[in-house]
Amino acid sequence: MPLEIPKDKWPGSIQAVTIGATSAEGGTRTKTVVVGGEKTMPFLQFEAPMPNKPVVALEIKSKKPEDWSQLLTDSWGDVLTDPGKWAKKAEELGAELIVLALSLEDTPESSVNAVKSVLSSSGLPLIVWGPGQAEKDNELIVPISEACKGEKLVLGICEDKNYRTIVATAMANGHLVQARTPMDVNLSKQLNILISDMGLSHDRILMDPTTGALGYGIEYGYSVMERLRLAGLQGDGMTQQPMIVTPGFEAWKAKESKVGEGVPEAWGDWSRRAIHWETMTALALIESGADIVVLRHPESLGRIKSAISELMTA
Repeated sequence: MPLEIPKDKWPGSIQAVTIGATSAEGGTRTKTVVVGGEKTMPFLQFEAPMPNKPVVALEIKSKKPEDWSQLLTDSWGDVLTDPGKWAKKAEELGAELIVLALSLEDTPESSVNAVKSVLSSSGLPLIVWGPGQAEKDNELIVPISEACKGEKLVLGICEDKNYRTIVATAMANGHLVQARTPMDVNLSKQLNILISDMGLSHDRILMDPTTGALGYGIEYGYSVMERLRLAGLQGDGMTQQPMIVTPGFEAWKAKESKVGEGVPEAWGDWSRRAIHWETMTALALIESGADIVVLRHPESLGRIKSAISELMTA
């Protein structure tokens, strides 16, 4: 008798989320991106087809980053000083989403100008991150939300300290939110509950459970993401949001990626090692259920998109 492959059938499914709005939908994007919709664990398409493949985003900055590795800054060249040109180049390289990260030096006016520059230079859907301090995030994100009403931006970072302000402005202006918590299943679920209780629908929430880089806690982040995905498939409605993670940020702050001098010779070529660090981190997270991975190096982008294509057709 032929061998029968055992199959799981799950009672739950992951929420489909659409990012961006075209002109017909009240925005200016040339395309939208849909993530989520899975009915089984990643790439087990013999159990159920994946309706939407994982998506690769590139992170750009509102100002030239001073703390990035030389390898990163060399890879982008002179576009680093202009977020509009940077976004255009990212799109030309094949990014499917743009992430614009603001800085503590930004003002509400400069932040709005940076976002509008990106929107006018690239037709891709856009995610906007504040600089990571709750009060400053609120100061910058609210005017951006109002100035870009209807674009279906993803606003972040939405955390337990500032979720009320960011969720309120997202609801008022037709945007989505990126809900970030430390690596913990219950904390992720709790923030989703708090956001939902304010009235934001589940199709406007991306879940960011955070992670570590290869060699720096990735196994714990992987486990948390896997458990969140399993809970969602088992029917827990508060863990069914698509997941976004930042392997670019995590991998490029690791010493193996950031520095090329004063390290053991056995570590090998700096450039090759650093790009491997980012791609291996991203690929592992895609396997654990990430729907969006945010990268920094153009070569990593190409490698991960190629790997996703192979996994989708395997």
